[in-house]
Amino acid sequence: MSGGLTPPVARWAQRIAALAQTGLTYARDPFDIERYHALQQLAAEMQASLTEQSVAEIAGWYAMEGGYATPKVGVRAIVIDESGRFLLVQERSDGLWCPPGGWADVGEAPSPMAVREVHEESGYAVVVERVLAVLDRDVQGHPPIGWHVYTIYFLCRVVGGAPQTVAETSAVGWFGLDALPPLSLERVTTAQLVRLGALARDAHAPVWFD
Repeated sequence: MSGGLTPPVARWAQRIAALAQTGLTYARDPFDIERYHALQQLAAEMQASLTEQSVAEIAGWYAMEGGYATPKVGVRAIVIDESGRFLLVQERSDGLWCPPGGWADVGEAPSPMAVREVHEESGYAVVVERVLAVLDRDVQGHPPIGWHVYTIYFLCRVVGGAPQTVAETSAVGWFGLDALPPLSLERVTTAQLVRLGALARDAHAPVWFD
């Protein structure tokens, strides 16, 4: 584990929002529907108390979700050069750094998505070598967000390309653990990079999970 658990209030809010979303999917009684909407509003207020987002913004996110509530899935590519440096990209959204990656897309398998995300965000062509970790965001010490998230970390190797930026990234670079730039803690932590680097060096290491 690479940090403290997500605060209990955030986890309660996630659970309440998920129950409300699932309830709205199946409810037919108008009074039940009204109650589930009230629970969504309560969850939004709880989440807003822990983040910089407004209640209205979080409530809007919840309103766009539908169906049986399940965790969201993200994919990150861990690319390490011969000197042990990590490939990181600078996110335009917050000016902070993280391994290439993003939300999993419907209709695309996880490993091809990792390859695509690296190319789109950094300009490099890579191949996937193996899975390093499947982690529950809520037990990894990240700042709280409104969603329950699982992230798959793939070890990738550069086979071509050249550094370039796109709409989502403003810089691309290689960094050792002793000289990391300011990390986007919503996406990755220093402790995670330390452990992922150790797993990458050991071809027989088991997958890190939870």
